[in-house]
Amino acid sequence: MTTGYICLLICMLLPIFWAGVSKYGEGSVTYNNESPRDHISSLSGMAKNAYNAEQNCYETFPAFAAAVIVAHQIGNDQSMIDLLCMVFLLSRLLHGYFYITNKGSLRSIVFTVGLISNIWLFFT
Repeated sequence: MTTGYICLLICMLLPIFWAGVSKYGEGSVTYNNESPRDHISSLSGMAKNAYNAEQNCYETFPAFAAAVIVAHQIGNDQSMIDLLCMVFLLSRLLHGYFYITNKGSLRSIVFTVGLISNIWLFFT
């Protein structure tokens, strides 16, 4: 398994981490597993931001998955694929952290870095 595919797997699981922060972190509300989405409207602060980071991971993952698979299939340089995948993964981790800590400008910067690395995967 390539480093790129490992990054893909981690990115697939990353929303689960942010969901845990949202449900059990500071500012979270009572969570009922019988109605798992009812608590979302009551979230605030860090918990709400963690939920938003989770949703953003779901939104960016399909394009990243496609880019990684296409880059491998067309035979792009493996070291460049791996590097861009690691940059994307790091940007997603930082994006979530900056989201939770209310650092909007930094969050936008790392989102853009991740987007560029994702697009770049198609052309390496």
